[in-house]
Amino acid sequence: MLRPLAAISHFIGLFLIATLSMTSVAHADRLKDIQAKGSLICATLSGSQPLAYQDPVTRQYVGFDVDTCAAVAKHLNVLMVHKPITVEARIPELALGRVDLVAAAFGYTKERAEQIAFTSSHYQIPLKIIVASDSGITKFSDLAGKRISTEKGSTPELYVHRVIPSASVVTFQDNASQFLALQQGKVQGFAIGMASGLRFVNESAGKYKFLDEALAYEPTCLGVKKGEPELLAAVNKVLEDMQASGELDALWNKWYGSQTKFNISRGKLIPISAL
Repeated sequence: MLRPLAAISHFIGLFLIATLSMTSVAHADRLKDIQAKGSLICATLSGSQPLAYQDPVTRQYVGFDVDTCAAVAKHLNVLMVHKPITVEARIPELALGRVDLVAAAFGYTKERAEQIAFTSSHYQIPLKIIVASDSGITKFSDLAGKRISTEKGSTPELYVHRVIPSASVVTFQDNASQFLALQQGKVQGFAIGMASGLRFVNESAGKYKFLDEALAYEPTCLGVKKGEPELLAAVNKVLEDMQASGELDALWNKWYGSQTKFNISRGKLIPISAL
């Protein structure tokens, strides 16, 4: 027979075990929730042309990431609810469960993969540095000890620290502010994914250029909250189907293909197991 104190401790232990068991059994299935409510909340950036930005005429959000969100929702037989976010908010919005999916220039890193789940990569592009054409800067070593702008919390910020450790990194909330800092001479380089940076180079009438070197070749994925294997598997299946049917290529060509001012290759689909 247990003594009173031991009996109480024994009861508490059994209660905790039962509670934990009930918690594991009652595992939330976000995919079922999405299907039940009939909508997928998908977040994109808000001012990154042509990934996601407001059409100046309609004021509607358009772009490759917006179209990708809509396609995933369609394949899941639900409606897409769009939510614009910042680079810094991508992981917190997923972790807090405020969005179901993030399509926002989400480059895969092992550090990020500890916080959220990544789908297979649906495109891969180089991370580049833009400089003034008359700056005399032709290679990364010329930026040693100089100032480089990046978007706060972005993979270009991470790779500038790794590849050009002596450079001073100046972070901004958006790409437009980064480019303005370069125009004003406050920084000597502007680090950005090539797909997003092409707009600034192409519209500069030759005043700005990409350096030939790449900081890294970044596999870009969609983001899902950790602990949602059903949703992750479903989105990966959608991406596989879109890849096989040519739908992903069609979306890319619409926004980045040879008939656009960007004219950049999508790269290859990289399975999540290879990341």
